[in-house]
Amino acid sequence: MDEKIEKITKRMKADNIKFIRLQFVDLHGIPKNVSIPCKLGNLEDLFTNGILFDGSSIAGFVGINSSDLVLKPDITTYSPLSWRPEESASCRFICDVYTPDGKPFAGDPRSILKKALAEIKEEGYTYNIGPEPEFFIVDTDDEGLPIPHDNANYFDVEPVDKGTDFRREITTNLEELGFDVEASHHEVGPGQNEIAFKFDDALKTADAVVTFKQAIKAIVANMADFDGLDYRVTFMPKPFFGENGSGMHCHQSLFKDGENIFYDENSEDGLSQEAKWFIGGLIKHSAALTAVTNPIVNSYKRLVPGYEAPVYISYGTSNRSTLIRVPAARGKATRIEYRSPDPACNPYLAFTVMLKAGMDGIKNKIDPGEPIELNLYELSEEELEEHGIELLPSSLWEAYHTFEESELLKEALGEHIFNAFLESKYEEWDEYRVQVFGYEQRKYLNI
Repeated sequence: MDEKIEKITKRMKADNIKFIRLQFVDLHGIPKNVSIPCKLGNLEDLFTNGILFDGSSIAGFVGINSSDLVLKPDITTYSPLSWRPEESASCRFICDVYTPDGKPFAGDPRSILKKALAEIKEEGYTYNIGPEPEFFIVDTDDEGLPIPHDNANYFDVEPVDKGTDFRREITTNLEELGFDVEASHHEVGPGQNEIAFKFDDALKTADAVVTFKQAIKAIVANMADFDGLDYRVTFMPKPFFGENGSGMHCHQSLFKDGENIFYDENSEDGLSQEAKWFIGGLIKHSAALTAVTNPIVNSYKRLVPGYEAPVYISYGTSNRSTLIRVPAARGKATRIEYRSPDPACNPYLAFTVMLKAGMDGIKNKIDPGEPIELNLYELSEEELEEHGIELLPSSLWEAYHTFEESELLKEALGEHIFNAFLESKYEEWDEYRVQVFGYEQRKYLNI
């Protein structure tokens, strides 16, 4: 038996694992899994050959006439599921998707990110990313409608902040799953929370985001069931009118030979030329990126001026009103914070397109211009125009039409995912635009 397989088999036996979840994501980043009994004697075949599954039932994968695909577990992603009962202990492996002839499946989001990372690895680069996914804990009112579970504000404490126990339990469970949690706190919106975990290379981080979202939902649901309550978690970008939405700011950096190439101790601002070119690439392609980083109709209820929304295509040093912020830390901690993504995105695809845009900036030496240090929220349309500052797309319709014209993103995602993603956005917009909402009925029914 292979040494790695033998080692993981011993660990699974020690953890008393009874069931194995083989997890992957669909086109939209929604976790999918199949659970199989843990038969220690069969693990070598599982890790070597994987298992067949029907790919025609997964969004964005294949048609019914070519439905067979293969799940192969990534042995390094082993994780016991701390929220499952000990008597039926389960573990999870994240899988890559292959065709039956052993080739990576072109519609597998994880494989697309792996390919992009392999390309920059040939040039000696490592792409690190640290996301900050925000979420709401929601309750229901007497009519069964969702409401925030508290009325607390940014960094509030008990008793106004009712999320303390939730965040403590979530943090404990996440640490058992291998997360290095750096901080947790109440966010600006009522019922809104954030738990920040340490950055890592982009593939591990994308895996972590999927696990993070799944784990938090399960943990809070279990706590609510135990207490006989109806609390649940949502990563919906804008669940409540008039309140701040949930973002997933992405801190990112490039390393080469163990050094952060975004840092230059000899420059006035501590930023290297590569860092500025990377910013230039993100700015140039930001409108097209938005379809992937903010992929649903509701994303654009968050991306409106006001409510601290990062809609202004520009960058600044420590300026939180720009799309891109450069935090003050330098040395190995030098990084770029891209602020528009939200937690509804597929992290594998979002990280891929941000990386490709930034690398295009480096390759073509795209100048981002001078940093903007004004509070852009306070500027008029005329003043924004004077500074040459444009806005991100204001609707999914606008975003996917910009995406459709991007040769860079088509190359980054590959033809299969590019076309499947675009088709799904056309369908989503058509479904949305024909709906009649309560707002319209209340406003127009008496016409």
